[in-house]
Amino acid sequence: MAAKRPNTKKKSNFKSKKSNQKPAQKRVQQSKRPLSEKKVEIIDKTVYYKNNMTVLELSEQLHRPVSEVIKKLMFMRIMASQTQSVDRDTAEIIALDYGFELKDEVMTDMSRFEELDIKDDPKDLVERPAVVTIMGHVDHGKTTLLDTIRDSRVVQSEAGGITQHIGAYQVIRNDKAITFIDTPGHAAFTEMRARGAKVTDIVVLVVAADDGVMPQTKEAIDHARASKCAIIVAVNKMDKPSANPERVKQELSDIGLLPDDWGGETPFCYVSALKNTGVDELLDTIQLVAEMLELKANPKRNALGTVIEAKLDKGRGPVATILVANGTLKIGDFFVAGKVYGKIRAMNDDLGRNLHKAKPGVAVEIIGLSDVPMAGDPFMVFADERQAKDIAQLRSDRQFSQDQSLKKTVTLEEFFKRAEGSVKELRLIIKADTQGSIEAFKGSIEKIKIEGTSIDIVRTGVGAITDTDVTLAEASGAIIIGFDVQAPANVRDTASAKGVEIRDYRVIYEALDDIEAAMKGMLEPEYQRIVIGEAAVRETFPISKVGTVAGCMVTSGVIRRDASVKLIRGGKVIFEGKIASLKRFKDDQKEVKQGFDCGIMIENYNDVKIDDVIEASVLKELEQNG
Repeated sequence: MAAKRPNTKKKSNFKSKKSNQKPAQKRVQQSKRPLSEKKVEIIDKTVYYKNNMTVLELSEQLHRPVSEVIKKLMFMRIMASQTQSVDRDTAEIIALDYGFELKDEVMTDMSRFEELDIKDDPKDLVERPAVVTIMGHVDHGKTTLLDTIRDSRVVQSEAGGITQHIGAYQVIRNDKAITFIDTPGHAAFTEMRARGAKVTDIVVLVVAADDGVMPQTKEAIDHARASKCAIIVAVNKMDKPSANPERVKQELSDIGLLPDDWGGETPFCYVSALKNTGVDELLDTIQLVAEMLELKANPKRNALGTVIEAKLDKGRGPVATILVANGTLKIGDFFVAGKVYGKIRAMNDDLGRNLHKAKPGVAVEIIGLSDVPMAGDPFMVFADERQAKDIAQLRSDRQFSQDQSLKKTVTLEEFFKRAEGSVKELRLIIKADTQGSIEAFKGSIEKIKIEGTSIDIVRTGVGAITDTDVTLAEASGAIIIGFDVQAPANVRDTASAKGVEIRDYRVIYEALDDIEAAMKGMLEPEYQRIVIGEAAVRETFPISKVGTVAGCMVTSGVIRRDASVKLIRGGKVIFEGKIASLKRFKDDQKEVKQGFDCGIMIENYNDVKIDDVIEASVLKELEQNG
C-alpha cells in the first residue's frame, strides 16, 4: 500500500509524544521509497552540455546521485567512472530519460577561448585564402612538390628523408593566395601531422605513380577525413617509366577515394614535381575546390589562430609560427598561445619580409613570447597585457592540475608491480630543436608497449643539452636523448665524468629502435626448451670406474655436448640429466649430426639399455615482444 504524504500544515513546536509518533512513522515509511521515485522539485529542467562534460557534472545538473547515472550508463553498455567524460549524444539520451532538455553551454570563460563560439556579422565576412596541407608517404615526393609550387631552387636536406618541422608558405595563383602547411608525411609523426590537419581546409594527398598506396597514405587519409578536410589526390612521379596511375586509382578507390574521372567526387591530378608538369593544373584544382568551400573570415576582429611551430632561437628567444584563422594580427597586439602570453614585437612572412599586420589565412613568424608554446596550441589576441597574462596563468594552472591528476591515476595492480620491482623503468630526458619535434617524439614513444617495463619522461625541453640536464639525469638515473640538437664539449665532459649517457639522433626511428631495444634488455630473459635431436641406443659398454657408454646412432637433428637429455624407454621418460661425454671413436666432439655413430655417457646415470632413445634439448632465449 502506497505511503501517505505527511501532513505539512504548520503546527506548534510544543507537541505531545503521541502527536509526534504517527507523523514520524509516516516519514519512515516514505523514506523507504526508491530514490528514483522521490519527488524533487526542479525549476530548471535543462542540462547545459559543455565539451568533455564528466559523469559527475552531468549527475549534478540532473540533481541525481552519480551512482544512479553510472548505472544508467551501464544499462547502455557504457562503462564509465564519475571523472570520465560523456559525449553529447549519450548525455542527451540520459537527460531525456529524466525529463530534461539538453542545450549546449554558452561558453563565457575566456581562459578556454579555443572553445568559444563567437558569431561574426555576415556583413564583415570576406573571402580568405585556402589552407592546404600536403601529405603522403616519405618517398613519394611531397617536399619536392611543395618546393616546386613555391618555385624555389633550394630543397633543404632532410635526415632520413623525413621533414622535421612544420613550415607554412603562401603562393599566388590567378591573383589569389593559397597557404601551404608542410607537415611531416611519415607515420612516425602522426601526431604532428594530425595537428596540421586540424587547421587545414584542403589536403593534397601525394601518391607516387610507381609505388601506389602505402600504410602512411592510408593514415593520411584517416587524418584528413577525421578533420573533415576536402581531399585532392596528386599522382606524382608521372615521368617515371614504371608509372602506373591506373593502379593508384584502383587502390584508392578500394579505400573510398573514387576518382572524379571514374564518376567519383575526389579530384585527381597527375603531376611530376621533379619535371614541374601538371603543377599548374593542381593549383587550379585547389582554387576550384576552395571556391566550392566558400572560405570566409572576419578581418575586423581580434586575431585568433593556431601555433604551427615553435622554437627557441639563440638570438631572438622564443619564436613561433602562427596561422591566423580569423581576425587581423597586428604589431603591438597582446596575445595568449597555449599557456604562454606575449606582445607582438615583430613578425615576418615566409619570404622574410617584415609585416605590420597579418590577415586571415596568412602564416607569420612572431617574436615577443614569454616562453616557447607547443605546436598545435590555440592562439588569441586580448585587450591588454594584464588580461593576457592572467589568462595564460589560469591555463597553466589548469594544465598543471590535470597533469597532477593523471600522475595520481595509478591502478593498484601497477602500484604493486612497482613495489615488487617487477616493472622496470627507463627514464629519459628529451631535448629537441622544436617543441613540435618533442611532441611527435613523445607520441611515438608512448606507443612502445613492452610488458613489464615503463618509460618515465623526466624532462623535455627545446634547445641544446645543458649542464642542468646532465645534473638532473645523474640525480634521476636518466638517459639524455638529443633530437637534432648538440651538447657542447664542456657539457659532454661533465656527462662523462658523472656517468650520464647522452645519445644524439637526427632520425626519429633510430631513437625509437634504440629505446625499444633498451626496454627489452631491461627485462629478465625468458627461455624455452627446444628439442634439437634424438639418438637411438644400439649398444652399451660398461666401463669400470667410469660408467656406461651408450653406443648410439643419431636419428634426427644433432646431439650437442652442452645439451640436456631425456632417456626415453618404451615411450616413457626414465631419466633427465646432462651429457657427461660425447665421442666419435676416441675423439671428443662438440656435436654429432644425424646419420653418424657416437658414444654418449650420461652424467650420474648408468642403467642405459639397447633401444632406449636419448632426446637432446637446449634452452633458447625468447625475443621480448611488446
